[in-house]
Amino acid sequence: MTKLFVDSSFWIALELSDDQNHAIAHSLWNSLDLSRSHFVTTTYVLDESVTFLNSRGAHRNAVSLGEGMLLSPRIDLVHVDEDLFFEGWSSFKKFSDKNFSLTDCISFVVMGRDELSTALTFDSDFEKAGFVIKVPDQ
Repeated sequence: MTKLFVDSSFWIALELSDDQNHAIAHSLWNSLDLSRSHFVTTTYVLDESVTFLNSRGAHRNAVSLGEGMLLSPRIDLVHVDEDLFFEGWSSFKKFSDKNFSLTDCISFVVMGRDELSTALTFDSDFEKAGFVIKVPDQ
């Protein structure tokens, strides 16, 4: 089974047809063997994704995405509790030479904990933090 972390930039690109990465995200999503894939994301990524979509007038997409993330048996939605928050905060403070978001630092902690090396994302900060960004087969 393939286990991948999914970042907000990927969820947003899947949902918004006018996103610059929409076609790439759909191509990649359709190339995955979804029956053998499992996805990990966080409640902060969910929040970031649905908030972004809603702010762009895509409330229906935001609700659809949020419901899908909450209900899918193929998605491990990691709740950012107090311990995870402070672990991410500690990581955030250490990256004084980077402009990583707190949400990304929490994602990096989750990826490290779950021994995930690959993320579905268009955010190059994941590469800067030492992870692999999954790209469509060319």
